[in-house]
Amino acid sequence: MYYLIGIKGTGMSALAGILKDLGYEVKGSDNDNHYFTEEGLKEKNIEVLSYDPKNIQEGMYIIKGGAIKDDNTEVQRALELGLKIHPYEEMVAKLTTMFQTITIAGCHGKTTTTSMLSHVLDELRGANYLIGDGTGHANKENKYFVLEACEYKRHFLAYHPYYAIITNIDLDHVDYYQDIDDVISAYTEYANNAEKMVIACGDDPYTHSLEVDKPIFYYGLDEDNDIIAKEVEYTENGTSFDVFIEDNYYGHFDLKLFGKHMLLDALAVISFCYYERLEAKEVSKTLKTFEGAKRRFTEYPVLDNIVIDDYAHHPAEIRATLKAVNQKYPDKKTVVVFGPHTYSRTKAFKDDYIDVLSKVDKAYIMDIYGARENQEDFDITSEDLIKEIPNSESISKDQIDKLLGAHNSVIIFMSPNDITDMEKAYIEKYQNQAN
Repeated sequence: MYYLIGIKGTGMSALAGILKDLGYEVKGSDNDNHYFTEEGLKEKNIEVLSYDPKNIQEGMYIIKGGAIKDDNTEVQRALELGLKIHPYEEMVAKLTTMFQTITIAGCHGKTTTTSMLSHVLDELRGANYLIGDGTGHANKENKYFVLEACEYKRHFLAYHPYYAIITNIDLDHVDYYQDIDDVISAYTEYANNAEKMVIACGDDPYTHSLEVDKPIFYYGLDEDNDIIAKEVEYTENGTSFDVFIEDNYYGHFDLKLFGKHMLLDALAVISFCYYERLEAKEVSKTLKTFEGAKRRFTEYPVLDNIVIDDYAHHPAEIRATLKAVNQKYPDKKTVVVFGPHTYSRTKAFKDDYIDVLSKVDKAYIMDIYGARENQEDFDITSEDLIKEIPNSESISKDQIDKLLGAHNSVIIFMSPNDITDMEKAYIEKYQNQAN
């Protein structure tokens, strides 16, 4: 019996699904708050319990999520019983040894890129995958395992993949990393864990500073890359481009993807497919059917408005999402409902948040979600953002009425926290208002 403490976490829920697919008995526990990953667990008939030390029994194989602290009652009970507690990344590392693993890392875009590559590879060759949106699937007969690899606390160093993909390098998780040099050192070690090669975004300002002793190939729009997108055209219907690899034409791609960041994510996938000798026409055809990762630019048309649910929480991610919105909906106003995540991140990137959110038509800012941090340790509040951002104000889950005056707009709910109940409440009220 595999028992996962913190089973609703995006990685943990995906891992639970994989273990169930491989034929193991699986269940786990978490707090009672709703989280979007629960739907996937229910689909696979994986039991989710509330935290209770009585859940822990002799003989269980305990896996602990990264957000679970050592004072958790079930962790304490497992220790009392003498059970070994396995960190999430340790269990995932064991799975990677069973298959030819491709890890995707990056401060931004790794979930979408992992989801995109999983979709293409599973359709064309069959693949197992663990995606940071809570999606996990496995079949023992598959050759490939596509894995989202998180850099937080250097967790991705537990893996020794066949291919290592890097979408970008940026300063984040400032509660752990000291500065950008510290981040680069972690990515350097991650890249050197690759067995065959490294595929990295060459347009990123930091990837060329990696000291890698494995073959490394760069993709992007700049002419000095190995894999280059040319003749790029951004329209309201998507993005089209030609791909040249090492000066040779590979193929034409006409995709329903929006924003330069999505084009770069697609190039990462295309690069891998080229080096695995997949036909460009097959790859292009399959990429056209990619519908996106969960909570990444997920759209809901609501009368004259468009509601978008997005995981963006770093300023660079917010900026990329807004550019994609402007590409697809150039004639609509932009309204953002933003939930800042962690005091340390909000304080470190305060000026960047102010800059990017000052460019929208209206910004609503929720209270900062502390996660693992305490407010008294940081001199920052949401009000510090609001007073600097023009046309902004505070909002909470019980103040949905503030959004009802927006018409012909794209309303973007941005937060790594599950605020789908807030979105649903808005949609219901807005529709009822029109009736």
